[in-house]
Amino acid sequence: MRLKIAFIAVCLFALIAAVQAQNTYIPFELGGDNYYTMYGGPNISASVAGTDEFQRGDTVSLYVDLTNYGRTLGFDEDQTPQNPKEFALANSELQEEYKKTTALGITASLRSNNPEVDVKSGDQVVQSLKSGDKTQSPLKFTIKIGEHAPAGIYTIGLNLSYDYQDNVRVYASGLSTSGGSPTLVNYRVSYIYQKANQTIPIIIVVKKQADFVIINATANLSAGDKKMPVEATYKNIGDDPISDAVARLSIFKPFSSTDDQAYIGALGPGEEKTVVFRIDVDSDATPKGYGINSEIKYTDINGDTVISESMKIPVSVKAATASLLLPAIVILIIIVAAGGYMYRRKPKKA
Repeated sequence: MRLKIAFIAVCLFALIAAVQAQNTYIPFELGGDNYYTMYGGPNISASVAGTDEFQRGDTVSLYVDLTNYGRTLGFDEDQTPQNPKEFALANSELQEEYKKTTALGITASLRSNNPEVDVKSGDQVVQSLKSGDKTQSPLKFTIKIGEHAPAGIYTIGLNLSYDYQDNVRVYASGLSTSGGSPTLVNYRVSYIYQKANQTIPIIIVVKKQADFVIINATANLSAGDKKMPVEATYKNIGDDPISDAVARLSIFKPFSSTDDQAYIGALGPGEEKTVVFRIDVDSDATPKGYGINSEIKYTDINGDTVISESMKIPVSVKAATASLLLPAIVILIIIVAAGGYMYRRKPKKA
């Protein structure tokens, strides 16, 4: 009977003792009792917040929510309390053991094994996440989609590492009943932690769209040339057809042009078309290789006007060709002068 009364009493003041507990680590050899072993732990899930569809060539922000679905699976009694102080300690430990499902110091890192998806940002940190809770704000990662990434589904790994409470040991030097309410004297809690790792797949989608490359270019230019042809062959390596397409150049010195646009028209996936631009070259242009930027403005399958990524047309400028006109004039003058001289030297008849 006394044991039952003691058990009821300790249930009342165990909460008081728990509030007064200090989170101080106590090595096993210095004391501390383990009344229970709790089973379970954190279980974190991740989901994309906002859009998961992106266009090739874009550098974008990917937002990820974390949710902790951890739960306790039960517990075993490792030590049976024998007196009021031990009943109070056992009850206090049990309350602490239920914190096993909280993930602590979460570090999240995004890793891609696909060369078409490049992760530009570093690790993200969440201090703690209780069971049933979701991160207050999404984790933000920056990713770069490849310039010519094929349309489709890509999987990125979200690596999580965190600590969790694996076990609890409790200690008190005695049980005081002075002051009306029983209180554990010198109450301490020892927390034993473990590390955990999870890898969660994150799915993103690269949208279908047209995509272009220059598969051939011809340009024989010299300093001082005017209206010289520059040919470029564009190929649609994407997934969608286009219409009303126009290729245009971004001209810079030493080049200029009044014919820097060329009509392509319709271009289906896998199709190609060669167009011609007319280029002027400054007379003082430095002989070397250049890259002239070009782009395609077109109408997509939704009727929207789209401008492609920039593509470089390689051109080589040679030194100006020496003119043969001046040497010919000089030779002609020499011939005329020589003829006049010989005529004057010719003796006159009596």
